[in-house]
Amino acid sequence: MHRHAMIFYCCICASFALHLLPCVKCSSIELKPASDNSIKHHDSQKTFYIAVHGILLWVSMGFLMPVGILVIRMASAQEFHRTTLKVFFYLHAIAQVLSVLLATAGAVISIRSFENSFNNCHQRLGLGLYGAIYVQILTGFRRPRRGRKSRSVWYLFHWIMGTAISFVGVFNTYTGLKAYHSKTSKSTSLWTALFTAQVLVMAFFYLFQDKWDYMKKQGVILGNEPITTSSVQIITQGGNDKDSSTTEPCRKSNSLGTYFSRSNALNKLFQLT
Repeated sequence: MHRHAMIFYCCICASFALHLLPCVKCSSIELKPASDNSIKHHDSQKTFYIAVHGILLWVSMGFLMPVGILVIRMASAQEFHRTTLKVFFYLHAIAQVLSVLLATAGAVISIRSFENSFNNCHQRLGLGLYGAIYVQILTGFRRPRRGRKSRSVWYLFHWIMGTAISFVGVFNTYTGLKAYHSKTSKSTSLWTALFTAQVLVMAFFYLFQDKWDYMKKQGVILGNEPITTSSVQIITQGGNDKDSSTTEPCRKSNSLGTYFSRSNALNKLFQLT
């Protein structure tokens, strides 16, 4: 009797186990789509962070930093009232501070959300730019007082540093668009075209600033302005000196030489800041 009871219990347990097998199989099948959904959600979230990082650095390095340079060049290239010069100076400072803040936000996203192995050009340039912009902002706030000899050295360093950051920042924006395409397989042709158009407009405005005075002197913009002439002394072979005025259009030197040769404009800018 005891033997039959044991057999009966074994049969019941076996049938119960066989009954549970399909349920276990079904539960494993149901867990697989959940895992796929989790992976897709993680990928979409990472893509979103990459896009936000790119937009922040685009606005910071690719827009605000060059705009700040163009603004301060306008103040130094033209004769403005003291109040107007102050406005240009503060616009330059605000643009650079906002650029650093946005770049910092982009760096935080990069540290928290990306794998920073620094094995590619984009990440290495980005790391160098992060350090350079902080050095630049510190030198901007620690400028020497007007009248000191170190003021000219400070200005030269600040100018070279800012120009280099802008050029490298624009280049790294292109490498970032390329990295976004390789990570997500999404087309970046539209964004590349828009950024290229923006860079071309800024480059045109940069060159136009150098030619503005020349165009005015040539009468292109203000037709009532006379053309500057220079008096030249001509010595003949016979030894007789004759003074004659020859109309020679004034020549335009390069932008950097013109800028440093204008001591009045440079001194006014130093006195202002």
